[in-house]
Amino acid sequence: MSIQSRLARGVLTAGALAVGTGVLVEPVAAQWARVHEQFYLPADHNWVFRDNYAGADRLFNAFDYGHAILYEELYRRPNGPVERLEVREYDFLTKGLLKRPPRVPLEEGAIEVAYAKLAPEAKNMFHWAHILHRQLYDVLADERLTQAGKDAAVAEVLAYYRSRPEVAFSAVPRSMDVMDGHHYSLAFRERYPKFNGLIWAYHWLQVGLYEPLLVHDDGASRTAGVNATVGRFWQMLENAPESMPYLMPMTAGVAPAFAQRYPEASIIFDNLHMMHDVISDVLASPEVPRDRKRAEILRAAAMFRDDTTYAISVDEWRMMGDMMGVHNMGGVAVGFIPDLPTPTVPRGMSMAGMDHSGMQGGEMDHGETQQGQELHDHEQQAREPGEGVDHAAMGHAPPMTSMSAEHTRLMMAIHARLMADPVIRERLAADPELRRMMDEMHAGMPGGHAREGMGEGEHETEPVMEFILRLLADPEIEARIHADPRLHALWADPGVQRLLHARRR
Repeated sequence: MSIQSRLARGVLTAGALAVGTGVLVEPVAAQWARVHEQFYLPADHNWVFRDNYAGADRLFNAFDYGHAILYEELYRRPNGPVERLEVREYDFLTKGLLKRPPRVPLEEGAIEVAYAKLAPEAKNMFHWAHILHRQLYDVLADERLTQAGKDAAVAEVLAYYRSRPEVAFSAVPRSMDVMDGHHYSLAFRERYPKFNGLIWAYHWLQVGLYEPLLVHDDGASRTAGVNATVGRFWQMLENAPESMPYLMPMTAGVAPAFAQRYPEASIIFDNLHMMHDVISDVLASPEVPRDRKRAEILRAAAMFRDDTTYAISVDEWRMMGDMMGVHNMGGVAVGFIPDLPTPTVPRGMSMAGMDHSGMQGGEMDHGETQQGQELHDHEQQAREPGEGVDHAAMGHAPPMTSMSAEHTRLMMAIHARLMADPVIRERLAADPELRRMMDEMHAGMPGGHAREGMGEGEHETEPVMEFILRLLADPEIEARIHADPRLHALWADPGVQRLLHARRR
């Protein structure tokens, strides 16, 4: 059956739904969903992304179909053969629909007819968040706006999104327990590894596309960056599921510049993607009886709207992504090397049980939980010989008075490789503040005395860290770090990330 006929068939079945201010729920639920639909905030930037980046925009229309058919199949045929999703629908998406995506957004309720009647509240939450996604792409893609204008427009769109608390995701970050810590958790990813990987690749692209729109300074560079990021998405599908993300992509890892500038939007999107996983697990799990599916979905929806359930701090959220490893999430969205990053954890590994109370200065206490210890063990096994970190002290961020010789060596190696880059040297020459820091650093290193309370080598490393942080504030330099495999490996070392995070604080 052709793509067009399959989509048309879904649209024809939409007669089973009431269209307007509400959506009928199955008779067994015996209630109405009293949430209305609402459209874009009127603005000049609306649909700019569609005009400027039609190929990427149409992919999102295909993604809408993928999410909708997934929920419909899981709910209609909970005991159906795995091949319906893992082969039939997966092949239809990856070999057909994604290659020839629809030109306009789809009405998901026309595809997920039974699911939309089961949980219209959750459907409306997803729809409202997807509108937020689309409007933020438009803002960042509008070449008429200055950066200040874009910041103002993002704030306005976020305020519009928050104006509907009955469907808006919370902007408070969640621990991984909200996704992986329930009796039904992991059911979907364990039974459907390819389709789960496809959903995570979707989510990688959805947050990843903000990065090239933000870090590049002109339209031509943004277009090249968007094309490269879309190309990376296709690369993830080449050898499924091995080439797909092994853990759920987190915005702070995949799109660090976007997460730094717009943390509220980034947290909303991470919560959105977590809830997608939760609902997939609820529908796929035999541990949730059919007559309890709706109740569990509504419970999850309420958790993601409030500001307290499984809540963690913004600092913990940022470091959670670091500790999970961006290479396990598909990698960064800009400045990547040609080869896909090598995962260092089992595919679909549970991240439940992370002890966020063990984070000081953003570092996670590996030894507090079995999952944390497993992650630590896999990372350590994957590390090259001679690049280990003093893990004996990793329960807490080490104070500046106890920096190990290994940390000093890693920071100095990063500094040396940065200064070997001609673009970075040119950037240094053009920035008086960077030149001043460099001169002071070099003046203090040869025969300088350790500052009071610092161990051997720390008087050298502390100014190096401040210098590196200054360089990292430049998106082009950060992109070059991720483009250099050796430099990226040094930068991504958990010990280095801990020290840099502590210095930022």
